[in-house]
Amino acid sequence: MAKEFPMSNKNFDEIKRIAYEITGINLTDQKKNMIYSRLARRIRANGLNSFDQYCALLAQANSGETTEFINAITTNLTSFFREGHHFDFLQETVFPELLRKNASTHRVRFWSAGCSTGEEPYSIAMCLKEKMPISSWDIKLLATDLDSNVVAHGKAGVYNLDRTDGIGDSRKKRWLLKAADAKSVRMKTELQDLITFKQLNLLHDWPMKGPFDVVFCRNVVIYFDKETQRTLFDRYANILAPGGYLFIGHSENLHKVSDRFKSVGRTIYQKIR
Repeated sequence: MAKEFPMSNKNFDEIKRIAYEITGINLTDQKKNMIYSRLARRIRANGLNSFDQYCALLAQANSGETTEFINAITTNLTSFFREGHHFDFLQETVFPELLRKNASTHRVRFWSAGCSTGEEPYSIAMCLKEKMPISSWDIKLLATDLDSNVVAHGKAGVYNLDRTDGIGDSRKKRWLLKAADAKSVRMKTELQDLITFKQLNLLHDWPMKGPFDVVFCRNVVIYFDKETQRTLFDRYANILAPGGYLFIGHSENLHKVSDRFKSVGRTIYQKIR
């Protein structure tokens, strides 16, 4: 079937170049159909007639389309308490360790890098509220993502009921409130107050100084080439406190990418230098 907007190899190569230049994402030929369907929506939204015109629009300085382009090509698959063993490790191992290690400062910093629509940082926040002395310690959680739309979603803290299946019933009663439409829920204010949501391109300068005690960067680097991964993990090591923890996705690993961490199992790594 003929497509609405034919996309030539030259068009796709240009889109791949722009995506890599702006975000570090390495689009493969296997993603061509996905990219077509997502950017076809942007062509319609801009009243354009072809991928040639869309590529020309992206090339224009201050066109305003760059943000929409980034939002369109990024994938935001997530869920509450995804890879539950990570959150068990937080509560059973990391939190007791931080209570001992940071006893003199009472300061703890977490970062959810690639937070998508917010399910990950809210899952971390629930764990923190349940097991850490929030009222007497200086505990903060930063949540960032390249996609400004999902950052806004996370900040709002409102989710359809079917998105909350990963949250146990006791946690639902404790941390969720029914929204006005009865088909969605919202996070309690005390969870929202713990999290700062910000748009951030991981390949650009980071405004925060750290150090962070824990960084979650799960299912993010699978879109980057090895050299970009090496750079990013080196920056994570730099901003982590000594002995800090890095959590990555189930299909990711640091083998031949970084020697600044040791594996403690199940895609959890600890900084060693």
